[in-house]
Amino acid sequence: MSEKKSSAKSSAHTVQVRRIYDEAEKSDGTRVLVDRVWPRGVSKDKAELDEWVKDVAPSTELRKWYSHDPEKFDEFARRFREELKGDDAAKALDDLRELAQKGTLTLLTAAKRDDISQATVLAGILNDGTKSSGKKSTKNSSSKSSSKDSKDSK
Repeated sequence: MSEKKSSAKSSAHTVQVRRIYDEAEKSDGTRVLVDRVWPRGVSKDKAELDEWVKDVAPSTELRKWYSHDPEKFDEFARRFREELKGDDAAKALDDLRELAQKGTLTLLTAAKRDDISQATVLAGILNDGTKSSGKKSTKNSSSKSSSKDSKDSK
């Protein structure tokens, strides 16, 4: 696990979160869908994906419990981080780390609010090892801002 810590300290990579429904941009780098279920109304061609990593998505049970309720985000993030310790999820997370070390990595989700999605939790882990709260939005990062949050306000 020491390799996880050393890769998390690398500041040469950028992991960002976008909705799968947004147009792909050249600045996206490697585009990876991190949802367990394929998004409605999106063709594989339109998605312009490099990979679809289902094993790093939350379990169906957790996803249904959470239902993208902003009030549940902190507990969702805690439970999701626990799920990421499982063998398949941990391997998938390591694969994402490797992609992030090669350059910009864009985690894609179909969630209406990507700031309270599993992709945001994953980006926090990959960027700096933590994601404490979904209450921070890139649009309103002035409240509860910290030095690590300043990376997110591109």
